[in-house]
Amino acid sequence: MDARLNLFTHATARTAFKHLMAAGKELKDSPLPAATRELVALRVSQINGCAACVDMHTKEAAAAGETSARLNLVAAWREATVFTEAERAALELAEEGTRVADAADGVGDTVWATAAKHYDDEQLTALVLLVSFMNLANRINVITRQPAGDHKVGQAH
Repeated sequence: MDARLNLFTHATARTAFKHLMAAGKELKDSPLPAATRELVALRVSQINGCAACVDMHTKEAAAAGETSARLNLVAAWREATVFTEAERAALELAEEGTRVADAADGVGDTVWATAAKHYDDEQLTALVLLVSFMNLANRINVITRQPAGDHKVGQAH
């Protein structure tokens, strides 16, 4: 499969991506636990059907020491016993934050309160920004049909 556009050949995209990459680095350097960041990025990408991001975040998480059992169970995290309560709270917030069109209230108060029990305000801020950032990246990749499968660990970071 070929991408509809090579976004890196256009000045507008190059300029925008420079800023997006800087934002991504800030999120990577945030106090949100690294495992949580990759699990959330993977789950948002699964929901949005972004193969390129699923490829990237699966490989990045595995390289950082994430187990195959946990990576394989992200899509079914509610029924899985391998995630901490904090990770489950982050995954639920990520799902509701990604599926805002499916719920009139967006992220519900109960979901927010559960996440707030596990993460301080700085971490919650990073989590909200990460969910939003991943939704943006997913949409760019899905709209332009970016292919998946050839991500090399560390290439986008």
